[in-house]
Amino acid sequence: MSRSARTIAIAGLGVLALAACTSNTPEAEKNNAPATQAVAAGKNDEPGKKVKIGFSAPAADHGWMGAITKATQAEAKKYSDVELLVAEGTNDVNLQISQVETFINQKVDAIVLLPFDGAALTPVATKAMEAGITVVNVDREFDSPAAARTTVLGDNYGMGVSAGHYVCSQLGQKKDSIVAEIAGIDSLPLTQDRSKGFKDALGECGLKVNNRVAAEFTVESGEKAAANLLQAAPKIDAIWNHDDDQGVGVMAAIKNSNRKDFFVVGGAGSANVMREIKADNTLIKATVIYPSTQGADGVRLARLLVQKKALTDLVEVEVPRTVQLYAPVVTKENVDQYLPTAFES
Repeated sequence: MSRSARTIAIAGLGVLALAACTSNTPEAEKNNAPATQAVAAGKNDEPGKKVKIGFSAPAADHGWMGAITKATQAEAKKYSDVELLVAEGTNDVNLQISQVETFINQKVDAIVLLPFDGAALTPVATKAMEAGITVVNVDREFDSPAAARTTVLGDNYGMGVSAGHYVCSQLGQKKDSIVAEIAGIDSLPLTQDRSKGFKDALGECGLKVNNRVAAEFTVESGEKAAANLLQAAPKIDAIWNHDDDQGVGVMAAIKNSNRKDFFVVGGAGSANVMREIKADNTLIKATVIYPSTQGADGVRLARLLVQKKALTDLVEVEVPRTVQLYAPVVTKENVDQYLPTAFES
């Protein structure tokens, strides 16, 4: 995962709201301030040069992925100067490559691309950049920095850290606590990053992952993995499930087991899980957000890049190379803050 010095940790769609900078400079000192001036509030949102953006993402066979595409389309509609061309979602790498080739031939101004496989899409994304098209890489990183002008990322390692810190806050004084983990697809770097963050955070309070199984980000695999875990571990104090979509199956397996000896922390931040957290009548006590706003943020950044604008809350005159979104923990105390932008699983 990228840890560029220029990475910005920001959370949710609103963090890219392009409002004016505020100043802590006393009024009497402002006449002596440097020549750099804040952009007027809302100026970036005013209509500018027409921008044609191509968007491609994997198939919406998962609540989070479906939310990515919907949020991207909704964001583009907010701007009269943006034309968004949306390719049909696909998990076929060759088809997605051909979609990007089509965007190149259509001479779009920018491409917002969430690749099914970052490595496989790197060459065609690089080709688009070489053709003068601004590429914004979303979520799954390319192999080469030359393949994109800007990358918008969630924080998978940070998800694990946040989940681990929450578990520590609940169990840290009980060093004999048994912690379980239901991961996603183990072969994916994002799963490995989440697990590493979780392990590292637990280690800070003297806990560890005692039992671990992996699912496949689907309801069916979640139920199967959870059933196997519950059978293998007669004592559990906490479970972190990486993904709220597969969590539907996880919770079904828990219900079937009639066990209530632990609490559950979710992952990704689905609306149904947040509603359960708010009601506080299930074993789910928290979830860790993996923002589904990344494609929408990609559209905003692509528009700014083509129009040669910058983020007005920064002194820097260029859009950053990497934007990494924050992974906050949602509990019943703060759920109302995050529920409006949650996705349905």
